[in-house]
Amino acid sequence: MDLEETREFRERCSQCAAVSWGLTDEGKYYCTSCHNVTERSREVIDTGAIPNTKIQAINRGLKRKRKLEKGWDWYVCEGFQHILYQQAEALQSLGVGPELKNEVLHNFWKRYLQKSKQAYCKNPVHTSRRKTTVLEDNSSHSDWESEPELLSDVSCPSFAESGAESQPDVRTPKPFPIIKASHSETTSVCSGSLDGVEYSLRKEKGIMKMSVPRTLAFCYLSLLWQRETITLSDLLSTYLILKVFQKYRFVEEEHIPYIHAFQHFPEEMKLYGRDKGIFAIESWPNYEVIFKKIIEVATFLDLPRFPDITENCYLHPNILCMKYLMEVNLPDEMHNLTCLVVKATGIGEVDFLRFDPIAKKAKTVKYDVQAVAVIVVALKLLFLLDDNLEWSLSNIAKKYNEKNKEDKPWFDFRKWYQVMKKAIDEKKQKWEEARAKFLWKGEKPIYYSAIDRPVVYKRREMLVSLQKQFSTLVDSAPNIEKKKPSSFQFNWTEEDSERPCFHGHSLQGVLQQKGQSLTTKNSLYWLSTQKFCKSHCKHVTTYEESNFSLSYQFILNLFSFLLRIKTSFLHEEVSLIEKRLFKAKYNKTNKKSSRSRKTRKC
Repeated sequence: MDLEETREFRERCSQCAAVSWGLTDEGKYYCTSCHNVTERSREVIDTGAIPNTKIQAINRGLKRKRKLEKGWDWYVCEGFQHILYQQAEALQSLGVGPELKNEVLHNFWKRYLQKSKQAYCKNPVHTSRRKTTVLEDNSSHSDWESEPELLSDVSCPSFAESGAESQPDVRTPKPFPIIKASHSETTSVCSGSLDGVEYSLRKEKGIMKMSVPRTLAFCYLSLLWQRETITLSDLLSTYLILKVFQKYRFVEEEHIPYIHAFQHFPEEMKLYGRDKGIFAIESWPNYEVIFKKIIEVATFLDLPRFPDITENCYLHPNILCMKYLMEVNLPDEMHNLTCLVVKATGIGEVDFLRFDPIAKKAKTVKYDVQAVAVIVVALKLLFLLDDNLEWSLSNIAKKYNEKNKEDKPWFDFRKWYQVMKKAIDEKKQKWEEARAKFLWKGEKPIYYSAIDRPVVYKRREMLVSLQKQFSTLVDSAPNIEKKKPSSFQFNWTEEDSERPCFHGHSLQGVLQQKGQSLTTKNSLYWLSTQKFCKSHCKHVTTYEESNFSLSYQFILNLFSFLLRIKTSFLHEEVSLIEKRLFKAKYNKTNKKSSRSRKTRKC
């Protein structure tokens, strides 16, 4: 190093005439042959205004490597609590009442910590080789052994106060027991959290391990308890975190932290090693997966019966049907038919819609999928959707509209199909492009060990630099301000000539007067499923596109994209609605099959 620093000084030594110089701690030149110290010192250029330059320190004491910076001592459950807190804050900013965070979600989380024996009990679960001491100086911890009362625990601090849970302020009330960690715990080289390694290896029967997808289950259960105006599909769509396009779904724009939830951790909460497998998410939230986790969480917590879903609640099928009819630009008059389907099938009854996790025959209702399935059944009742009748009825409506331009227009299925096909294709293309451009690497990278830290951060800097360069080349337009999210993905207005609104169109072309009531001109109906799978089978029925008409496929694909669910998932729900609506038909088929079996036996 001295040779490089003294290369510019080529004078001979006054004592031995040698040209071999070194630098003292004070920055003066000395001869390495006779150790003669000169009065000359190395000139250091001020490079404060020059970018991308380094000033090499003369003092050799500064050349020592820095020790690894230590952060707070924190446990995995505290990390999940921080994610839940941020999600609750995000939901509150979207219009949800503060009771969801301070009362409902707080009590659910407190119940989980007690059920999993992580807190609110005398002997919290700790690892075998790490010892922790629970301090009993807080009187609020005396009732940890008792079962927490849901929505009635006044002595417990509010969930809002747990936002700074990881801060070492003992005076602040905390829902966690006060834990004193030994010094050996803070030197974990396998994870930033104290119990990251043990938590990832922990497999105890009857204990549900927390995960990032299960935080969505906690949020939805809290929303369902409060009967808020957010469905599960709205919640999950909000989580997809698509920043490239200005979409209207909640999770898709990171209005609610999910994929990069650990980015919102305080700087003092260091994440590396095994923490990556616990908190890092590398897949989009799936409706079916999250719905199963909702059932798992509710069952594990032994939650009591949820509040009733009445006709005035947003999650009632009549209200949701109205919402989705507006979403897909269908006539308002169809709502009368969907209400009749809901009444005939009994899916609007309070007992059917009630969620009771601890009941012997617990019913789990997919409120949004069920409402969409009702609309599909109503469309089949009106237009049959057999690639024949709907087009002939469209021709009749087209002729009527051409002759009677001043009257209320009849609903034209073909014209509606063309408008929706174009709109949904454009929306799908933007959605797929945004997903393709999504960056899975967060701004705060997670590394496996302290050795990998500089390499990971260097790669991150290179990635950001390349992104800036390519963004200036590809798109120089300024960033558009993020819009407030909405549960509606489409906006239909009468003034838009390219995308006409069908809300005010009449159904007289497909209905006929029979006595004092209106009935459909179509008297036929085909069942989506002739025979259901057995009870031990995982699915209700199978769905193969080749077995169904193109019109039916388009309707299913349209609603499946709106809810971000699989087409087969919606087809199953349609089949279940039809099973309740046409009990007589299914009973006849079952009797015929049983008779044929008896004749075969004989």
